[in-house]
Amino acid sequence: MSKHHRIIAAGGIAFLASAAIGPRIVFDRPNEGGGGTKSAAEMAAEVKRDFETKHDKVKEIAEKALAEAEKGASATTTTKELADQAIAGMNEAKSRLDEMEQKMARRRESAEPARSAGERVIEDEGFKAFAGQTRPRGRHIVEVKDISSLTTDAAGSVGGLVDRDRLGMQVEIPQRRMTVRALLAPGTTSSNLIEYDREKLFTNAAAMVAEGALKPQSELQTDEATAPVRTMAHWMRASVQILADAPGLRSMIDQRLRFGLQFVEEGQLLNGSGVGQNLTGLVTAATAYAAPGSLVATSQVDILRLMILQAALAEYPPNGIVMNPIDWAAIEMQKDGDGRYLIGNPQGTISPTLWGLPVVATQAMGVDKALVGAFNLAAQIFDRQDATVEVSTEDQDNFVRNKVTIRAEQRLALAIYRPQAIVYGDLGRVA
Repeated sequence: MSKHHRIIAAGGIAFLASAAIGPRIVFDRPNEGGGGTKSAAEMAAEVKRDFETKHDKVKEIAEKALAEAEKGASATTTTKELADQAIAGMNEAKSRLDEMEQKMARRRESAEPARSAGERVIEDEGFKAFAGQTRPRGRHIVEVKDISSLTTDAAGSVGGLVDRDRLGMQVEIPQRRMTVRALLAPGTTSSNLIEYDREKLFTNAAAMVAEGALKPQSELQTDEATAPVRTMAHWMRASVQILADAPGLRSMIDQRLRFGLQFVEEGQLLNGSGVGQNLTGLVTAATAYAAPGSLVATSQVDILRLMILQAALAEYPPNGIVMNPIDWAAIEMQKDGDGRYLIGNPQGTISPTLWGLPVVATQAMGVDKALVGAFNLAAQIFDRQDATVEVSTEDQDNFVRNKVTIRAEQRLALAIYRPQAIVYGDLGRVA
């Protein structure tokens, strides 16, 4: 067979469809309306027969063209034009057939009556084969996915999250932005206790010394201190079925559990009392604010400036300011006599800063309070175990009730090396 013949054999219909318009083949479009007397099944059958007729016509023309090509004759213009029309008609019929089948599938889906779990089990083909054995052995699993969780307002009712093709929880759930950890020096440990020297006082006696003279002695006073690794954890229980049937719930539980740890961590890093299982927080260990140099503050902004000065005079240049969002909003809203904002810019997008330092606004800080300091020099976090989420069904109660326990846990210690590097005090806004 020649190259020309092979092209026709491999793609004959496409080859025949490339000619100009000439004689036409006219196909009658089936009456899809049916005059109101035909069922959906009858209409679908009619559309299918129409497609098959046009497909056969295309096939007939293609076979004729192929036979002519094998004899060495070129396809006539009439044959090419007829093939072009036949293919167009076949494609149109195929499109209508696909549309009809999709409509019927949707109708069947919407009209399908709800079946109970028992009905779905006994009607399952695999179950029928299993039950039809003389002596059935082993087991057969039928996934019925009945949701037994409550859909009321009772605690733990989450059955409403399970629905056909329902897209739930697409928006991030509200969460506080955690920021204090980023201010501190990071670290890890493989122990359950951190032992370190806490700096109390540095006496700098460095001076100019003549050759051969006695050199002055400086003093660095420290205390032996320990930072025990503390555990923070919580858990919740859910049914195995609801976790399998509502993936969004599974991720939400995971997210909520980890967020809960971060929420407690932020509060502990700032305000931990050091009593019992609590960390010793930055506020607890900080140096109290006392205006240095007999300077007088007349506003919250002035107080923050003097707190920065106090830490700087202790030779610890601050790298951040922590305050409550309410106090930061009050500062941003301050205006001059003409009503112009002193600091805030309603149209601004620059990160919050004051006196050249980043402002960390967190609800973990008390209202009308502020913490200023060289946080990276003052303290260090030691992570013993990163936040982990574990799932277990091993509990006996879980087994008999088909429940699963989900636990989140982390372990860390906070070592505060230099209390002089952090200054804590009132802003004086609230009487």
